[in-house]
Amino acid sequence: MPTESISYSETNYFSPLILDYLSRKKEIGEFYNRYPSVENFREQISEKAENYNQSIRKDLVEVLSDQYRQFEIHSLVEQNFNKLRSDKTFTITTGHQLNLFTGPLYFLYKIVSAINLSKKLKETWPEFNFVPVYWMATEDHDFEEINYFNLHGKKFKWNNADYRAGNTAVGILSTEGLDEVFDLFSAEIGGGEKADYLKNLFKKAYLEHKNLTDATRYIANELFGKEGLVILDAQDKRLKKHFSPYVKNELFEKISHRETSESAEKLSKLDYNVQVNPREINLFYLNSEIRERIIEHDGRFYVHEHDISWSKDEMLKELEENPQRFSPNVMLRPLYEEVILPNLCYIGGGGELAYWMELKSYFDAEKVTFPILLLRNSALLQTEKQDEKRQKLNISLQELFLKQHELINRKVRQISNIDIDFSPQKQHLVKQFQHLYELAEKTDKSFLGTVKAQEVKQLKGLENLEKRLLKAQKRKLKDEVQRIAKIQNELFPNRSLQERQTNFSEFYVEYGKELISALLENLDPLESNFKILTFGKD
Repeated sequence: MPTESISYSETNYFSPLILDYLSRKKEIGEFYNRYPSVENFREQISEKAENYNQSIRKDLVEVLSDQYRQFEIHSLVEQNFNKLRSDKTFTITTGHQLNLFTGPLYFLYKIVSAINLSKKLKETWPEFNFVPVYWMATEDHDFEEINYFNLHGKKFKWNNADYRAGNTAVGILSTEGLDEVFDLFSAEIGGGEKADYLKNLFKKAYLEHKNLTDATRYIANELFGKEGLVILDAQDKRLKKHFSPYVKNELFEKISHRETSESAEKLSKLDYNVQVNPREINLFYLNSEIRERIIEHDGRFYVHEHDISWSKDEMLKELEENPQRFSPNVMLRPLYEEVILPNLCYIGGGGELAYWMELKSYFDAEKVTFPILLLRNSALLQTEKQDEKRQKLNISLQELFLKQHELINRKVRQISNIDIDFSPQKQHLVKQFQHLYELAEKTDKSFLGTVKAQEVKQLKGLENLEKRLLKAQKRKLKDEVQRIAKIQNELFPNRSLQERQTNFSEFYVEYGKELISALLENLDPLESNFKILTFGKD
């Protein structure tokens, strides 16, 4: 398969913080532990082995075994369960929401990055085992973020009446009502062997499983179980009990707020956008009906907007008896993950890594090993036909990532039979006015303001002429402009990265298993470049 790549900076889609992280800028070194290179993983293994509570492994494997009880366990998954009992085994983890039918393409890229990194580390350090883990965000409660997916430019949305009645974790939501989405999806995807596979995958996941957690596990297991992917729902009392000491610190010491606030302030002073602002208590209270913030007022703890409260002693008792009811928010979830997993590396998108970088000092304060942070693979999938069109239009890969108006303006200037760039005229005008400035200095300095105003006016006039000429040329070159816009719109739906918009089914219906195979074969998790993968003609 033909593949090309460009640097992340050339895409114009990644934040300064992530670009500086990839270039190992010295100023942000305090916000992470080790840079993701193969060599650095050896030190990470030693540190994690020393600091991880090995007794958790028994409960971890027990929970996983129970959660897979109703699912086909692929041989590599079963082997990984057994390996997790050993202190020679470590995990490579990525996390994601329970998006309907996986949501955007980057769901696949995250998991492929975890699988491929596990393989690469095993080749380098054969004396250890490395297990790829998909951490399901079953405790999230933002239903509007996950209840749809995009296919062929259409939005397929799940309207769940049960959710509107409450505000609890999405993982326990009933899949009732998804038969309507299935009917619409089936009509859209059409017929044929690959389409039938997708329809069967959707049907078995959502119409034959009772809740969203099991439905999502089924899909991820079907797509990646053969690669040994382990899928974990961490909302389990047996796991939450190991996190209780940190929950206690959060409730009574508010360590995360103190440490992450300081880190956020440092990042802000370095002119980086702060991804998440911490609360005083970064915990939710969770049961079958609600997931709502815990707040403290005058020494008493309350569930926000609910008639539930505890004294300090009552809260300690509740934590001891029901640790599963304490749900970490985005600031605490990383710590929970690293406490219960023998994890070496977290793989996420740019936004995720940005908030992880707010947490390094918090991990240090809690004496929990901070994982290596790895930016997930990013890719653009195209056909040979689309690539040929791009080349005929003389659009470089770097230009393809420009904002559409910038791309069109640049190409119109290049293909126009007249020169639309008035830069020489502007430079000439500036030189002429320089002489007038010198003259005013020698005669009457009060004249300087008048000269400046006239210079600005004439430069503005040249800019307006340039814009009008460019607009006229766009009309004249209408066919070329439309072809440029069309090819970019095909590859960047909604003027955004394809991986953030398009569902995998749009490509699977064309390429079937070749899609997953191509991603596994061509996405190198330690290659810090944006990949372009070209599939055969459609």
